[in-house]
Amino acid sequence: MKLGWAAGRVLAKKGNGPVLIGKDTRISGYMFESALEAGLSSAGVDIRLLGPMPTPGIAYLTKNTRAQAGIVISASHNPFYDNGIKFFSGDGTKLPDDIEHEIEYELGLPMQSVYSRDLGKARRITDAPRRYIEFCKSKISHNVDFNGIRVVIDCANGATYHIAPKVFEELGAEIICHATSPDGLNINDECGATSPDALQKLVKESRADLGIALDGDGDRLIMVDNKGNIIDGDDIIYVITQLEREKLNGAVVGTVMSNLGLEQAIKRLDLDFYRAAVGDRYVMDLLRKEKLILGGETSGHIINLDLTTTGDGIIAALQVLEEMALTGKKLSELVSGITKYPQIMKNVRLKEKIDITSIDDVNAAVKDVENTLGNTGRVVLRTSGTEPLVRVMVEGENEKQVTALVDQLTDKVTEVLSAS
Repeated sequence: MKLGWAAGRVLAKKGNGPVLIGKDTRISGYMFESALEAGLSSAGVDIRLLGPMPTPGIAYLTKNTRAQAGIVISASHNPFYDNGIKFFSGDGTKLPDDIEHEIEYELGLPMQSVYSRDLGKARRITDAPRRYIEFCKSKISHNVDFNGIRVVIDCANGATYHIAPKVFEELGAEIICHATSPDGLNINDECGATSPDALQKLVKESRADLGIALDGDGDRLIMVDNKGNIIDGDDIIYVITQLEREKLNGAVVGTVMSNLGLEQAIKRLDLDFYRAAVGDRYVMDLLRKEKLILGGETSGHIINLDLTTTGDGIIAALQVLEEMALTGKKLSELVSGITKYPQIMKNVRLKEKIDITSIDDVNAAVKDVENTLGNTGRVVLRTSGTEPLVRVMVEGENEKQVTALVDQLTDKVTEVLSAS
C-alpha cells in the first residue's frame, strides 16, 4: 500500500493521468492489487484495473490508453507463493532511474492521505484482453495466416491463459491447449517455459508442427519443434533474424549466456553480435545504445523494438510462425543453421546475496577453467537476479570436458562459500 502511495505521490506531481494495474494468476495478486489500489487512491491518483494480463499486454495498454504508468503484479516464472511488483512508464518501457529514486525517497516518508474529495477513483477496463489480442494479431503481415499449422500452446496456468489461444486460433492455426486453467496455485507448476517436458510429449503425441510454452506473465517463451526438440531463446532469435534480417541495422543483441553457436550463426548472416549482461533490462539498454532492433536471452525473453516496447512471448512466437508460413519450412529446418556448443549450468545456493566475482579464490578457479578451454569455450559466473543462487556456466566444444569442468568449478564455489 505504501509503495502505491509513494508512486502515486511522485506521479501526481508530473501529470493527472491514471495508473494501470494488471496481474498474473497467482492467488496473492488479489491482495497486492487491493493494497496498491488503496495506496494510489490515497495519493489522489486514479486507477484502471486490468485483471489478469500478460506483462507485455500491460506495457502496451499503458502506452495505448495514455496512462501515466502501468503496474504489473507478477513473479514471472517463479512458483505461486512468490510475487513481485514492476512498473512501466507512460511509453510502455521500464521506469527511468530518476523516477525510481523519487519513489524510493517517498517510501521513507510518513504516509499521509489526500483530502477525501481528492481521493483517486478506480474502474475496471473490461475489454483489456481483446485490445491486446488485436494488437498481437496486427504485428504479422496482413497477407499471412496460419492455416494448416497445428500448434500446442502451454500457457503455464498464467496470465496468457485467456489470450494466447485466441490469438493463434483467430489467425487460422489449429490449436491444442495445455495449462490454461489457473486456480491461483498452479501457475508455472510443472508447465510453462521453465518446465517444457509435458509440451514435448504433447507435440509428439498430437503430431503437431510445434509447441509454444509461455511463462507465468507471458514475457518469455520456449518452443518445441515438430520433432519434439527444445527450441530456446537463442534458436528463436536466429529464426526471427532470418525473417527480419534487412531491418536489424547490422547487428543482434544477446547476453553473456547466449550460446557461441548463436553468435557464429548470426555472423554467417553478415550481422554483428553484441553481448549484454543477463537481464532483459540490460538487453534493452544495449539495443538503445547501439540503435538496434532485435535482442534477447537464452531463457526466452525476446525484444523486437520494431513491434513492441518490451519482451513479448506471444509476439515472438507469432514471428516464428510467420517465418514458417512464408517459407513453408518446418521449425526444425529453420533452426538447422545454428549448431549449439555444449553448455552446462549448475546452481549453488547462497545464504545471502554476495558479489561472487569479488572473491579471489573463485576468480582463480575461473581462470584455471578458462585456460583449459582456451579459445574454444567460455565461463560465466553470476548471481541470480531473482533467487538466492550463484549460476555457474561452462561452454565448450567437448561435452565430456565441459561436464567435468563445470563440476570442478561448482565444487570450488561451494567450498569457498561454505568457508565464508
